[in-house]
Amino acid sequence: MKLRLIAAAAALVLVAAPVMAAVSGPIAAAIADTSRPAKDVEKDAVRKPADLIEFAKIKPGDVVVDIWPGGGYWSRIFSKIVGPKGHVVAYVPSEITVFKSDPLGAAKAMAAEPGLGNVEVISDPLASPPPAEALGTVDVAWTFENYHDLHDSFMKGADVDAFNKAVFALLKPGGYYVIVDHAAPAGSGLANTEDLHRIDPAALRAEVEKAGFVFDGESKVLAMPDDPRTVNVFDAGIRGKTDRFAYRFRKPKA
Repeated sequence: MKLRLIAAAAALVLVAAPVMAAVSGPIAAAIADTSRPAKDVEKDAVRKPADLIEFAKIKPGDVVVDIWPGGGYWSRIFSKIVGPKGHVVAYVPSEITVFKSDPLGAAKAMAAEPGLGNVEVISDPLASPPPAEALGTVDVAWTFENYHDLHDSFMKGADVDAFNKAVFALLKPGGYYVIVDHAAPAGSGLANTEDLHRIDPAALRAEVEKAGFVFDGESKVLAMPDDPRTVNVFDAGIRGKTDRFAYRFRKPKA
């Protein structure tokens, strides 16, 4: 993953998440921003952005990488939080640019919206090594409901371990890697990443820790204990009600 401009931008710049009333001013203001598209605002009740962003410790001036940004829901909010002295990188793995939904085009359209001048779109192969000037420049790397997809067949065998190591290298010492995803049954490992679009939390944690990260906390704000974890997340009966976990990993300072 090559962040070409991030070094210049950076120069400018174990608990569950608290409830909405306790979030910082910049987070609350970003979510309340009237420029947010209606389609994004409609998702707030299911995604609980205030709680999750507080959990992720994103703050003004930060450099944030939004991995697999989709329609830009999170990148828009991050942009407003980090402000003019911060920077947001919307990273689209080149392996998915062939999708009919045109994820790269969607990311570029989002970044071109008024008021999002601190958002940069980058796309290259998943496991591309970062350039030397980008190492240690990122405060938070974030991915929402897409980590499991990194293991799927359309990624053409992309090296997920190498990707996690690249994220580790990009982060500043003490920086955070935050992953939110749909939970698969305990002990299932990576067996359901493609058929159910889920991943065993323990398997994900082991994979990320292998790259050198330290587990730093979990938020249960999206937990749904009644979800059997055996149904495809896009099934009409379960969509929006899946048991999702949020893990925060930290790059050690030494």
